[in-house]
Amino acid sequence: MSGSTLLSFVLLATSTVVRADYFSSDPLVNKAIAYNAIPYQVMTDTDDPRGFQTGYNICNSTTETQASMCQTMFVNHIDDFCLWAPPAANTTISDSEGEEVAWCSKKGHGTRIMPEGTITSFQMIKTPSYIQIAGTMNQNYLNVGGTDGGELDSGGQDGEGNPMGGLVYTNAFPASNGDNTTYIQAQHWSFFIGNGAFCGKICDQTGSNPQGLCNNIYDRLGCDYNAPSDVPANTFEVCLGDDMTPVGTYVVNGVTSVYTQPAESVSIDYDALPYTPTPAATSSCTPYVSASVFTDGVGVTVAAGNGVGAAAAPTGSAGASGAPAASGASGASGASGASGSKVTSAPTGSAKSSGSSSAAPAKSSGTSGAVALGVSVGAMALSFVAVLAL
Repeated sequence: MSGSTLLSFVLLATSTVVRADYFSSDPLVNKAIAYNAIPYQVMTDTDDPRGFQTGYNICNSTTETQASMCQTMFVNHIDDFCLWAPPAANTTISDSEGEEVAWCSKKGHGTRIMPEGTITSFQMIKTPSYIQIAGTMNQNYLNVGGTDGGELDSGGQDGEGNPMGGLVYTNAFPASNGDNTTYIQAQHWSFFIGNGAFCGKICDQTGSNPQGLCNNIYDRLGCDYNAPSDVPANTFEVCLGDDMTPVGTYVVNGVTSVYTQPAESVSIDYDALPYTPTPAATSSCTPYVSASVFTDGVGVTVAAGNGVGAAAAPTGSAGASGAPAASGASGASGASGASGSKVTSAPTGSAKSSGSSSAAPAKSSGTSGAVALGVSVGAMALSFVAVLAL
């Protein structure tokens, strides 16, 4: 594969402090949910001080609008994948991590659709244990504001995930046997998005070490460490690959060690980290042409308030609410508002339990090729907001 860059960025510089003693008694990562048994909402805890799930998990043709609050997403193929992004225009990940919704490249999942031109480079790597995606994008097409990025994962600071109640499925794991209608749940997953780029991994529960390979406790280290990859500029490809070394694990002079990310209150010297990650080996890369891949976004406009385009046009036949039809759902409306704006009664943007905000600059990859995911950190570097002091 020609050209390379390590996709790297650290998390945004703002976080929210929540009650540290709360953790779900039935965490999202433990929920094994067959695709044909998805409930209306996955997270039904009523005592979480952070708030509650704002969207829904039953998604179909009636919810497929640019106001959809669907929180069930897919990573299938180069022409059929989704990203977590804010429901409201020009919103930072830190302000919306608990309520992100699915934006998909292909119609048919009941989600919002990525407008044409959203994805500017893309690489999918299929390994024996996980599927990894990485690339660059026009983030304002997906309502992502600001210049910093953040992590979305199946853990979350309270075990309810970010977004809370988010589900991820794929038809590309071996258990699907090549059947595109057979969706397998990925219980362990982690995505980073922001600063014009994205990366993520979804782990096969039957594969090697799904918790370690899709670990969500290294959220301050970004794509460089969590999903290291070589993504040539203006390239769209699918590759086979080896499993990476579990996040945080490294070998020096034959000795295996594990790096522990410090508490959020402790700054990280990114140039002094004990190891530099390298992408696992890839092979059999198949190139694609973006114009022939991302066809379902043609005619989908960018939402007003993002600085480009006009107001978003619905991509399906649903009404303004974007809520699912009453096909076994408990409560047909369920949306947080007709415009997809966030629910203000449930505070979000909370810090991960592992510590998610750092004012440190992105570590230089020292490579050439595609645009690197460096993060500019502004004056809000050490700003914290206390909520729900109980």
